[in-house]
Amino acid sequence: MWISLNIFLYLSLNCIFAASVVNPGTCQLQGHFKLNGMYQDGDFILGGLFEVHFFTLFPKLSFKSEPEPPYCEKFDMESFQQAQTMVFAIDEINKNPNLLPNITLGYHLYDNCVMLGMAFRAAISLASGTEEYFSNLNCTGPPPVIGVVGDPGSTPSIAISSVLGLFRVPIVSHYATCSCLSDRKKYPSFFRTIPSDAFQVRAMVRILSHFGWTWVGLIYSDDDYGRQWIASEAWATSPVFHTPRYLPFLGGTLGIAIRRGEILGLQEFLLHIHASNNPKDNMLKIFWENMFRCSFETRSKDTIGEQEKSICTGHEDLSTTKTPYTDVSGLRASYNVYKAVYALAHALHDLMECEEGRGPFDGNSCGNITNLKPWQLVHYLQKVNFKTGFGDHVSFDENGDALAIYDVLNWHPSSDGSIRLHTVGVVNEGAGTGKVLSLDESALYWNFQTKNPPRSVCSASCPPGTRQAMRKGLPICCFDCLPCGDGEISNATDSTECVTCPDEFWSNFDKNQCVPKEVEFLSYEDPLGISLTTASLLGTCFCALVMIIFALHLNTPIVRANNSELSFLLLLSLKLCFLCVLLFIGQPQLWTCQLRHVVFGISFVLCISSILVKTMVVIAVFKSSRPEGKGTMKWFGAAQQRCTVLVLTALQVVICAVWLSNASPTPIKNNQYIRSKIVYECAIGSVAGFSLLLGYIGLLAAISFLLAFLARNLPDNFNEAKFITFSMLIFCAVWIAFVPAYVSSPGKYAVAVEIFAILASSFGLLVAIFAPKCYIILLHPERNTKKAIIRRETKKR
Repeated sequence: MWISLNIFLYLSLNCIFAASVVNPGTCQLQGHFKLNGMYQDGDFILGGLFEVHFFTLFPKLSFKSEPEPPYCEKFDMESFQQAQTMVFAIDEINKNPNLLPNITLGYHLYDNCVMLGMAFRAAISLASGTEEYFSNLNCTGPPPVIGVVGDPGSTPSIAISSVLGLFRVPIVSHYATCSCLSDRKKYPSFFRTIPSDAFQVRAMVRILSHFGWTWVGLIYSDDDYGRQWIASEAWATSPVFHTPRYLPFLGGTLGIAIRRGEILGLQEFLLHIHASNNPKDNMLKIFWENMFRCSFETRSKDTIGEQEKSICTGHEDLSTTKTPYTDVSGLRASYNVYKAVYALAHALHDLMECEEGRGPFDGNSCGNITNLKPWQLVHYLQKVNFKTGFGDHVSFDENGDALAIYDVLNWHPSSDGSIRLHTVGVVNEGAGTGKVLSLDESALYWNFQTKNPPRSVCSASCPPGTRQAMRKGLPICCFDCLPCGDGEISNATDSTECVTCPDEFWSNFDKNQCVPKEVEFLSYEDPLGISLTTASLLGTCFCALVMIIFALHLNTPIVRANNSELSFLLLLSLKLCFLCVLLFIGQPQLWTCQLRHVVFGISFVLCISSILVKTMVVIAVFKSSRPEGKGTMKWFGAAQQRCTVLVLTALQVVICAVWLSNASPTPIKNNQYIRSKIVYECAIGSVAGFSLLLGYIGLLAAISFLLAFLARNLPDNFNEAKFITFSMLIFCAVWIAFVPAYVSSPGKYAVAVEIFAILASSFGLLVAIFAPKCYIILLHPERNTKKAIIRRETKKR
């Protein structure tokens, strides 16, 4: 396209600017383009480019003669209204005593026929002027046009601005929206009164964001305009889609459109124009023929040649017509034309108001109105700031773009089944309130049964407690919602990551908040704690009951048979074993952690050492009953028995003291067993100390079991060894099973296992050793006599 344009530019410049010197110092224009236009003379001329025709027809080339000029077809009434709006604005300015006083503006408007080549020819004609002869070779005086309104298309504007920009001719487009035209380096003199597509994109995004729409499709055209962005205003107001046929599909459409304005007096002006015989005003003549279906030429036939047209008088009444030309209810592009003309007029006015010595140019100079340079007008055009009669501010940013303001349109159904446009809001980038998008949602029509805004997302928002997981190969708005893992939360919608809770906190059920972890320990309120406490107290009561029974029958043979003092000491130690369980229940504290294993270890050593001494006494008594062992008992008197128990127990006390002094047990909060809970437990401090404590108990128990097992076959009157053997068997079995159960139990259940082992072994010792004696004392007192025991021995022999 650009190669063709360069060739066309070369030929055009040769055609327009090639001159033959008729007289020295005189140049003659060699040719004219045949263009449709309107013309009015003035002190300064404004050019205009409009799409008055839709199509351009090129004649066949014979290469034997000069080709006929192109011919334009399909007259557009709405575009002609835009051209007439420029004429109206210039006429209004000329009548305004406060704007450009003593200056008359003229105009020269051309039809570009929606064709790049025609638009470029028109622009070259505006820049070169229409004078046949030019004798002022010093190039003084005003240029042929001081500024151009147009072109409405982005592609022609790019081409025209690339050339006229070299000469800094100001161009103010009323409809070219390509964001590429904001490049001041490429287009230094280009301005526009319609927002750039860059603003349009932001306006569209604001509407999408307002409704939370993230899944949208785009339709674009394959040209310089379409490759930049979709132009929703190009079809948001297009009547092509407003028929009943499209209502089921397009009803409820939301779109942005060029700001609609009101121009007082325009409709009356449009209805009172008249055709002219001036060849430069042939556009007005063409309009008249298309409006009234007539012809100014006699014997004119229509294009088919079947029916003769009526003759135009030039006095037909426009007020009887109803076309887009006479409809001023939705002035959008025409309103932008109006603002463009006034922007050029205000720039020229500011240039004329400049005070010499305080100007913006070199040496604080001002522009010379008699020798106006286009770049001087560009300077003032950049700084214009005025307000239209409709109340809109007009100014340009550093890129020549106007303040972005759009109407938000909604397509409503009308009574005849077609579509009518309804303004429901405004997008105003220059709003002083800071609220860019103003939307009347109560006025919106939604083409759905629910009458509510649609959901337009690829994936629904992820609620708190979940995170986004992007779908491979799809846009970033397409994702799955995955629940946060245990101990992680997300407390915002559409979180991309889950946050790990601090050490002493855990995620709640909904995974949207960190809550303090549940602190777990074996408490007295826990059902398991209640059960174990009850068992402990029952064991203590049973020990007390046995002690009472033994105290009441202290002098009976059964009680005295094997050192009643050791029996009471054993019962006391068993009572301590039962009571030490209470130190394992409840919230761990430093003193309970230190005492629980100490009391447990000393109590059991006292118990086992008492049983061991009882076993040794049984063996010693048996041996002393034989002739060869008559002196055995002197080594196992009451004092020796007490001393043995004391020494064995003291050794355990030493072990506990060393353990506590080097690595004392302490309460800790453990979150390794169960991540969702804090297990409040006692750390044993030293594994070696705890192992030594248990090992010492196990050693005494093993010796007691071995001795009792060896003495199990003694005569009946010495049969307590059998009960000790059985009790030691229970004790050892319980504590052997305790080790793997304790290691594999988490949290408070490890404490429960230890308590259960203490209770089981204690009950085993109590029942195995004392139950048979209590049975005889309480239920068979006749067997609790010395005679009965001797008789039983005699029968055995």
